[in-house]
Amino acid sequence: MSACLNPLGQPVGPSLPHWQPPPFPTREAVTGRFCHLQPLDPNRHGTDLHSVLCADSDPRIWTYLPYGPFATSDEFSHWLQIQAKAEDPQFYAILDPSTQRAVGLASYLRITPAAGSIEVGHLLFSPTLRRTPAATEAMYLMMARAFRLGYRRYEWKCDAWNEPSRAAARRLGFAFEGLFRQAIVYKGRSRDTAWYSVIDRDWPELEAVFRKWLDPSNFDEHQRQRARLSAGTESLRLRDASLPEEPRPVA
Repeated sequence: MSACLNPLGQPVGPSLPHWQPPPFPTREAVTGRFCHLQPLDPNRHGTDLHSVLCADSDPRIWTYLPYGPFATSDEFSHWLQIQAKAEDPQFYAILDPSTQRAVGLASYLRITPAAGSIEVGHLLFSPTLRRTPAATEAMYLMMARAFRLGYRRYEWKCDAWNEPSRAAARRLGFAFEGLFRQAIVYKGRSRDTAWYSVIDRDWPELEAVFRKWLDPSNFDEHQRQRARLSAGTESLRLRDASLPEEPRPVA
């Protein structure tokens, strides 16, 4: 990060004379090739989501979330109703375009237009969504919309012990920023939180990596990738010498 000197000779961050706070994101559908994102509607999406996230899913998907698993469909439905009404977090259902059935959830949260900062989280991917082009495209679509709205910082945070989430952040091009020790208490245990981000100056090159990976030519007739996304995102991440080395959690 470059510094400037104020009139008193003190180093300060660069000025932003033309920057304006972005708007709060409105609830709107986003269409991709592999997935569709729709504002969460419990009446429309609830049955599908209960089927793939509760009735027919690995309970380990709930371990690092502050809620769940839900014992009954009524409990899950009540939780969906609360989330659908909230402004922050702002939940979206991830739909399979071929069936129009909901196969996962994602949200914007910690939405702070005054700072130009927004986070992605509350990610719940069904077995049919995990490790698919649709899962990656859903994250790309949400990130692209945030930067298109004018946000300058896009965050990802997770429990430091949640290695799948940390690996996903790295694969998607997020840069590790630090470990917040004993950041919160949830489900009766202490959590160290790993912080990651993509900032607006990263986005043009990262978006090009995503677009190249999502191009139809990168997939064979069985929708298997020819080139790995991480090959492109890792090369971008390693260019920033100001980033700290990412530690592994310690018991």
